[in-house]
Amino acid sequence: MALKFKKVQRTIKFGDDKDKVKTYAMAKSSGYYDMAKLCELISNRSAISSADVKAVLDSLNWVMGLELRSGNIVQVGEFGNFRLSVRSNGTENKDDFNASCIKKARIVFSPGSSLCWSNQITKFEEEAEPVKKDNGAGDDDDDRPVIE
Repeated sequence: MALKFKKVQRTIKFGDDKDKVKTYAMAKSSGYYDMAKLCELISNRSAISSADVKAVLDSLNWVMGLELRSGNIVQVGEFGNFRLSVRSNGTENKDDFNASCIKKARIVFSPGSSLCWSNQITKFEEEAEPVKKDNGAGDDDDDRPVIE
């Protein structure tokens, strides 16, 4: 199965190509895979129940939040690493900067070797554009008959 993408046009905001319009790919998701489905699939590949898988994942989530807030990088084996990063407003002088200048923290994920491998084998396929029906009435999108 291939990852579908669509073509989008964007205006370049800076650099040598500033104000030029270029075409890029944008990945199209095919849907969501929720926690229940994820737990069921993991359970089917192992000797533990879906409820046990959910309990472990819930605990992982709690421990990761605790450790990230403590400033630690959380390494989850070959899956990857999680760390906190912050965004802040800048100040003219170093002495003027304090914690109130920090706007927000975000979690950064760096995939491990097992996920990087899946990136290397991903195939891509352009999403088909929707087909418009031609009702024979010219450029009008209305499918009702024209009465003159």
